[in-house]
Amino acid sequence: MERDLRKRSNNFAHKCVKLALSFPKGVLQDHVQKQLIRASTSVAANYRAANLGQTKRSFISKLSIVIEEADECIFWIEFLVEENILTEGTYELVLEEARQLTAIFIASRKTAVKSQERS
Repeated sequence: MERDLRKRSNNFAHKCVKLALSFPKGVLQDHVQKQLIRASTSVAANYRAANLGQTKRSFISKLSIVIEEADECIFWIEFLVEENILTEGTYELVLEEARQLTAIFIASRKTAVKSQERS
């Protein structure tokens, strides 16, 4: 599962970058473009780093960052939808993937915390 999530988070980052690069030009769009690219690539990079962790505590810490960044991606996409900058049909799949990944990472963190408590 780790390898699948690693690949999935990497693909997610690529999809977010492509979405961000498709934004129309504007001050707000340029700002959100940078934020979405930063947050989505952080999901992939930090998930990769989490799996290199030497301890459960390290894994849990990195996974917490992954969750924050994935949730931030949701925020930025929803923000642009609310601002009527993203049109229907351009963002739904990426937004759904962000939500699913966030839920998966939260569940993984809960499992890791329980496992750490039992040790």
